[in-house]
Amino acid sequence: MAGTETSPTRSAFLELQDERQVVREGFEFLDEKRVILAQEMLHRLEVFQLDRGRYQALHAEAVVAVARALGRHGLDGLEVQPPQVLKSARLDLREQPFLGVSLVDAELDLEPGAAEPAVNPSPEARRCAAAFGELTRLALAMAVQRSCLERLIDEYIRTERRARALENVVLPEITESLEFINEQLEAVDQEEAIRVRTARKSD
Repeated sequence: MAGTETSPTRSAFLELQDERQVVREGFEFLDEKRVILAQEMLHRLEVFQLDRGRYQALHAEAVVAVARALGRHGLDGLEVQPPQVLKSARLDLREQPFLGVSLVDAELDLEPGAAEPAVNPSPEARRCAAAFGELTRLALAMAVQRSCLERLIDEYIRTERRARALENVVLPEITESLEFINEQLEAVDQEEAIRVRTARKSD
């Protein structure tokens, strides 16, 4: 029993009261942090789901673009189309601290450079290349969003465990110690009162 390990003195009682107040403040902070983390996760999950819907739509458009390009050029003709030159492609990563969590924001610049002229160019081939470029940008954004969500979830789990430990273990132990000391102090006060009355009667 935690209380029996604490000396039943008034100073110990006051120290434990102060400690309980500090722990309560810590729990309130963690509880508030849980709420803010949950709100941020829900917001980012909503954005992720919207982007997933956009990705599915873009993927369907890309499939159509490939089919049209194949219909125009055939497989052999499409394979010899000049690839996009992405030497100037740039990935811009920015860290955004959030409640102790390092979140990342990313922007991908896939502006193609000058490619070799196609032997048999067509709008279908250009649209096919553009469709997959859009898919690549959105796929990167979704990967970053998922990474941030996983980091937020990990931090939420850690915060939840700490909050529960304070609420269900630390605070009850301190309260138990306070009750034990209070009982012991009351017993000492009663004994002292009895001694005083006994001494007065003897006089």
